[in-house]
Amino acid sequence: MSIWDEIKGSFRRGSALTRLIYVNAGIFLLIKIIEVIGVLSANPVLAPTVISYLSVPASIGALALKPWTPLSYMFTHQGFIHLLFNMLWLWWFGKIFMSYLDQRKLVSLYILGGLAGALLYIAVFNIFPAFAGMVHVSMALGASASVMALVVATAVYLPDLELHLLFFGRVKLKYLALITFLITSVFDFSVNTGGKIAHIGGAMMGLAYGYSLKNGTDIGAWLNRFIDFIVTLFKPGRRRMKVTYKNAGTQFDARKTKTDYEYNAAKAERQKAIDHILDKISKGGYDSLTREEKEILFSESQKKG
Repeated sequence: MSIWDEIKGSFRRGSALTRLIYVNAGIFLLIKIIEVIGVLSANPVLAPTVISYLSVPASIGALALKPWTPLSYMFTHQGFIHLLFNMLWLWWFGKIFMSYLDQRKLVSLYILGGLAGALLYIAVFNIFPAFAGMVHVSMALGASASVMALVVATAVYLPDLELHLLFFGRVKLKYLALITFLITSVFDFSVNTGGKIAHIGGAMMGLAYGYSLKNGTDIGAWLNRFIDFIVTLFKPGRRRMKVTYKNAGTQFDARKTKTDYEYNAAKAERQKAIDHILDKISKGGYDSLTREEKEILFSESQKKG
């Protein structure tokens, strides 16, 4: 098996967290390859041109010509250190997030955090006179806003979860998130101001997302439904399934038409019930569950086993 086949297999089998990292790394690698091509072909503007088509512009006029950039910018990095630190934080907090919540929420939070960061960045650069001279040339790129949303949302949802940090010992998640936010988004605000504004936008979304989850609401559910719809459009061959019924010793087959959207909606509802049960266990222990909830949890464990 070739390296490329192994990468494709790992992507297909991997979690949503793994796929997010792969997409970020893949776009970064593509940009580096384009930079090499630009150097060899004596075309030094080739890579910057590609990056400009993926980065979100502060100018509303430029944004109108590149409406995809509020999405593409959150997967685009130019510097390796920028990519490395974003992916490390994404992996670290993503693993914590998925220990208590599901992958679908991780994806919607990542995207919503990035969109919130882009929106605040564009709004501030067009409203405040301090940026009047640079609004037409300023662009933002990177997963920092999405990662900040993940950090803050996880800390809001699990504020008292303790992590063991080298040299510091045990630190509660809410304090770690606060320090991270201050260092990356507030201190030295005059340096990389656009990026820090995007961080703040991501943090605001993380705050709203975390509190909504604690109150039993998923403000990213609509985005998951939209993603399911898009996926269904590109997978028309997976619209039918074979269902086998057994009753009193009699077995028969039936054809049941079921769209991917309906299947994913049912799956999302089941996952929501599991999330509620796990949250209940974390707060009150296993004995706090009802008999029905225990049966659901047992049934789910049998499937995964």
